[in-house]
Amino acid sequence: MSSIISASDIKNILTENLIILDARAGKEAYQNYLKKHLKGARFISLDKDLAEIVEDASFGGRHPLPDLKKFTETLSNLGISNDSDIVIYDDKYGANAAARAWWMLKAFGLNNVKVLDGGIQAAEKEKLEFSSGIETFSKSDFIKIKNWLLPLSSLEDVENELTNYSATVIDVRDSYRYKGESEPIDLVAGHISGAINIPFSENLDHNGSFLKPDILKEKYSAFLKGLPHKLIIHCGSGVTACHTILALHEAGFEIPNLYVGSWSEWSRREGKKVATEI
Repeated sequence: MSSIISASDIKNILTENLIILDARAGKEAYQNYLKKHLKGARFISLDKDLAEIVEDASFGGRHPLPDLKKFTETLSNLGISNDSDIVIYDDKYGANAAARAWWMLKAFGLNNVKVLDGGIQAAEKEKLEFSSGIETFSKSDFIKIKNWLLPLSSLEDVENELTNYSATVIDVRDSYRYKGESEPIDLVAGHISGAINIPFSENLDHNGSFLKPDILKEKYSAFLKGLPHKLIIHCGSGVTACHTILALHEAGFEIPNLYVGSWSEWSRREGKKVATEI
């Protein structure tokens, strides 16, 4: 079953179990949500709900996963239950917090979770119904789980896999950041020595929509030919990496490991190998 849904197809799942999450990120995200959002959408914050921001990003990166108990409370406060049909959107073609929310909900054991293809821009083009202000809804009860149910890799795991040539580590950031030409967010430019670069933008067509599954499969099969089958995906802080995990899932690949700490953790940790291509 696809985890990507078109704006036109949302109309076909307008059921009482449908929950739409607005996962736009940035300083003005909540204000933008209040101004205009898909009717009924509930706001989920990258920094407050989808991450547990810590002072020292050298341990966990800029967006480490929240405590499972806290995330259980988030789901309850959003009114999400096991039988909810969930659609998530952002304003970055799903490449920002929408994909991260998808990964976390799937890793929590929820099955009916989809990302809106093309993001809020696609919803506007399709002329879906929008609203403004605060949405009201009831809380739900949720039984917490003990561990995330999708595969994760730690900094130490990444280092060991690269040392043993037993995994392919994919950096999905833009190529200029990978090459070390400049670094707009983190403190050090470059990439994890031994990681390869497949920018998340390779998942999208010129309109910002995901490529068809067969095209994604062909592209990634070519990219990964001759490389270790185990995949570890990372980005700057474990957010956009989930976009590529979603794309690989759509293409029929086994869901790869997510390195949440990503470059923001690795580049801050003393003694870790950093490479550039300039």
